Amino acid sequence: MAHGKKFVTALTKVDRSREYQIPDAVSLVKQAGFAKFNETVDVAVRLGVDPRHADQVVRGTVVLPHGTGKPVRVLVITQGEKVKDALDAGADFAGVEYVQKLKEGWLECDVIVATPDVMGQLGQLGRILGPRGLMPNPKAGTVTMDVTRAVREIKAGKIEFRVDKTGNVHAPIGKINFSAQQLAENLQTFMDTIVRAKPAAAKGQYIRTATVSSTMGPGVRLDTAVYR
Repeated sequence: MAHGKKFVTALTKVDRSREYQIPDAVSLVKQAGFAKFNETVDVAVRLGVDPRHADQVVRGTVVLPHGTGKPVRVLVITQGEKVKDALDAGADFAGVEYVQKLKEGWLECDVIVATPDVMGQLGQLGRILGPRGLMPNPKAGTVTMDVTRAVREIKAGKIEFRVDKTGNVHAPIGKINFSAQQLAENLQTFMDTIVRAKPAAAKGQYIRTATVSSTMGPGVRLDTAVYR
């Protein structure tokens, strides 16, 4: 695939044969960014696990210290006093009536939180919410009675991650207009969380490779020796 002149120029700033420490890697990503929009900075981690086995699935959540830089619209499906709690905590939408709205095709939210007492009504929405990654899940902290905490964490920068079928985990760690220190702290927090999420059944080298990049820019490989 032929790359444009700007990408080729950006590529000259990165030594593809090197693995960089986190502070150097994010600085390079910022230097190599060339798009006219505020690019997202992502990390891709290749893990030594076999996701076909349930005991080797890596998933979890992490609150990035500086958030992702992207506004997150939160819907809380609940009833009674919890509706006010959710809205007071910063939820964009709250109420059990949104179950019907979702059935009718309304999808103006990025994360859905639900209290356990209404989960029975969400079961029939699996085909709509599942493929979009919107189905609330206890393991992700999105099925809970503590809607105040859940909403505040999501608004503060909590993201969910899950290994894909090829053994890779992808996650946003901020925007290219973040300072290098903010990106480094977000990336360090994410990597530490991935290490702690290592399944007991995983054998051999767990963190194989890790690459950080902006939306349009070249990838910068991280030095993962510290995680081996």
